[in-house]
Amino acid sequence: QVQLVESGGELVQSGGSLRLSCVASGRIFSMYAMGWFRQAPGKEREFVAAINWNGGSTGYADSVKGRFTISRDNAKNTVYLQMNSLKPEDTAVYYCAAALDYTPPITPWAYWGQGTQVTVSS
Repeated sequence: QVQLVESGGELVQSGGSLRLSCVASGRIFSMYAMGWFRQAPGKEREFVAAINWNGGSTGYADSVKGRFTISRDNAKNTVYLQMNSLKPEDTAVYYCAAALDYTPPITPWAYWGQGTQVTVSS
């Protein structure tokens, strides 16, 4: 089992920046690929970004490429999502997820956090 706890979400103005964190506990963090997803009101959950176990491979949704950066610190059991140039359409609950292997485009995400709210005002 892997437990995931997200933090860092808040209200921010359009054009601003936020860094989300997700701390993992349980199994060995460095074994897992990590991902970020988001769900806006009335919409389905969507993929945002992912990173493999050692940070050597990353992937992004087209909507966030060039603005968001995913990274990880295996010594701290933490994955980050740096979000720059935020837009109102980035408003959503952001979730982190863990998988035993990063196999895009279909990665079997097995564990999920509870989410953190990001609100971008115009």
